[in-house]
Amino acid sequence: MPVTRVVILWHQHQPFYKDLVSGEYRLPWVRLHALKDYYGMVKLLDEFPDVHQTFNLVPSLITQIQDYVAGTAQDPFLSVAAKATSDLTSAERRFGLRYLFQANPQNLIGRYPRYRELWERVQSAGDAPEKAERYFQAQDFTDLQVFSQIAWFDEFFLDEPEVARIIQKGRGFSRDEQNFVIQHQRELLAKVLPAHAAAAKRGGAEISTSPFYHPILPLVCDTNAGAISSPGLPLPNNRFRRPEDAREQLLRGLDLHEQVFGIRPVGVWPSEGSVSEEVLSIAQKLGVQWMATDEGVLGRSLGVGFARDGNGRLPANLAEKLYTIHRFQNGQTEMNMIFRDHTISDLVGFVYSGMPAQDAANHLLHNIKQAAQPLVDSGRDAMVPIILDGENAWEYYPQSGREFLRRFYDALQKEPGVEAVTVAEAIARHKNTASFSSLVPGSWIDANFNVWIGAPEDNRAWDYIYHARQFYEQKASTASEAQRALAHEELLIAEGSDWNWWYGPEHHSANDREFDELYRKHLSNVYQALGATPPDYLAQPIIGSATRLAVIPQTAYIHPHITGERIRYFEWMGAASFTTDNRAGAMHGKQFLLESIHAGINESNVYGRLDFIGKVPDGEFKLVVNLESWADDAPRPRRALRIDATVVGQKIQSWEVANSGEQEVLSSSANPKNEVTLALVRSFEFGLPLSWLLASPVSLSSSQAKNAAPVAKRLRLRFSLWQNGLPADALPPEGWIELQLLEEKDLEALRH
Repeated sequence: MPVTRVVILWHQHQPFYKDLVSGEYRLPWVRLHALKDYYGMVKLLDEFPDVHQTFNLVPSLITQIQDYVAGTAQDPFLSVAAKATSDLTSAERRFGLRYLFQANPQNLIGRYPRYRELWERVQSAGDAPEKAERYFQAQDFTDLQVFSQIAWFDEFFLDEPEVARIIQKGRGFSRDEQNFVIQHQRELLAKVLPAHAAAAKRGGAEISTSPFYHPILPLVCDTNAGAISSPGLPLPNNRFRRPEDAREQLLRGLDLHEQVFGIRPVGVWPSEGSVSEEVLSIAQKLGVQWMATDEGVLGRSLGVGFARDGNGRLPANLAEKLYTIHRFQNGQTEMNMIFRDHTISDLVGFVYSGMPAQDAANHLLHNIKQAAQPLVDSGRDAMVPIILDGENAWEYYPQSGREFLRRFYDALQKEPGVEAVTVAEAIARHKNTASFSSLVPGSWIDANFNVWIGAPEDNRAWDYIYHARQFYEQKASTASEAQRALAHEELLIAEGSDWNWWYGPEHHSANDREFDELYRKHLSNVYQALGATPPDYLAQPIIGSATRLAVIPQTAYIHPHITGERIRYFEWMGAASFTTDNRAGAMHGKQFLLESIHAGINESNVYGRLDFIGKVPDGEFKLVVNLESWADDAPRPRRALRIDATVVGQKIQSWEVANSGEQEVLSSSANPKNEVTLALVRSFEFGLPLSWLLASPVSLSSSQAKNAAPVAKRLRLRFSLWQNGLPADALPPEGWIELQLLEEKDLEALRH
């Protein structure tokens, strides 16, 4: 009987945050993700012995974990979290109020009531640490220091008795408890690499590697590769061409893995799935037997597009091209290759977090089987590759996605005709390979390198490293061995992909400035190591101004006409709004459809407006608005409503407003009530009575009266768009937009 082989590769990576000269780690994400994700992801396989997977650990991530385990790594985030509250300076307190809340509000902060309480206190101060500081007493800071760390503890670690006791206590932590949480981290981090080694030893996991500092190898070999993938792409002023660096980055990755895990890797996930024929040649000569990238690279190389139908399925002829082992052969270069199913991988990364765990697991297994069905029907084995980050997605899942993974793995190992194997196992067992002889260079993002080269910021960064590399060539011969070694190491670090990830228009985060500063610091260290003064331009930011997420509270009552036309902009002035530039975040590949939302109340109604990116999407989809009214300190909302609107051909086909708790339809397109209005033209708009939410505005003075009866104090709303029964996009991406149920004079007073 034909077999469907499921190849799952988890790519685990963090940038190199350490400044080699000062020894300081500028950002804490190696430590935090090593606490939260890396151990549990591989340890989970102990429960499913028939589920084999491939784990890709970037070498520079490994060295940073080792640094933390040895106790030689320090980052300012850890220092502030570890310091006695009484010893914190005002600057450190403000630093903590700004950065110790850098976690998912829903699934990390919101999981712990005290942490959420403190987060809301900062939010109420306009997310301004200097304003929030006055509302934080010593005990508040200690509790923040503790929960900012525990929130990142792996699910397995939360079951430890002392950790569980602290969580159960909930607040009022002592200095001893704070010290325990800080000191225990080294013990937990020390479990990460041995867990991977143990899984590899028993055969449950294959460990692959990447180039040491995660460079885009085709661009390190030759920046002109960017214009091969994207003809006409603007290139840096200076052509960077260092294939010898690419070879060293790859060789050092192979060597480190053999040293740490006792097994030399046979496979490589090249940074960001970036490949070229020159890279394959270098890898083969170093003994690499397989490499992986995205289906888009295969499609461009074969001259086909992997277009799917409305259910995400490939036609039979394309399924046969994708779901197999490929053998690249050209001259002396030969390499086994697999190409990730982009659609299925992105469902795990971006969609299933918004679904019940069992539904998501069922949907994923069904998708895999349907994808492989054309090959199975013809009597051939199929190989379906699922490749994605092993850390970033899990912040968006409850409890780090463990329930979803357990249910999926359980179904996977029980499903007849399906086996979960490592890449090496798939290559060994798969008989019908496909050969090809020409590879178009590209990455797993749009099958090109445009994220890392082409934009003015990107190209400036390449020019800067070109000049630093040239300076090294000129001065290395007269420098000492120690100077040469440090300068060369800094150059290799600066070749990493992560710096240019944040340059250009594609991605933004709260740490853009830190990444920019650290990149320029690495290049400055090259000059300083060789006894020279760095060029003045390295003191100036490369990064330009970038759009950020913007949340604006309601400042005045609104009385909009519900028409769905954006031309009535002024009718929404004073409304609360949430706007995103739709490029923010570490994960690339998410499909963004929604641009902004606006919401507000008046004396009797609540209104909402959703703006799309460009035009209203084609095809059929559903718009969902969740509305809740809340009283202070209430364990559940007073009333929860849900608006569902089915859209076909850019027009509302049907709609209903229902009481979420009682499954009662209050109004619908089949039986409309005059109090409700909905419209969709260029935007989606609605209005409905506040009374349906058991809410009405109150004055600020009466709402604060000690003996006042409990009333709804705020509304919160969330908009989402669903396609094919799956959540495709939502605003806010996590959490809600909130409205204060106040009289208009009090809303205006809050503005001042």
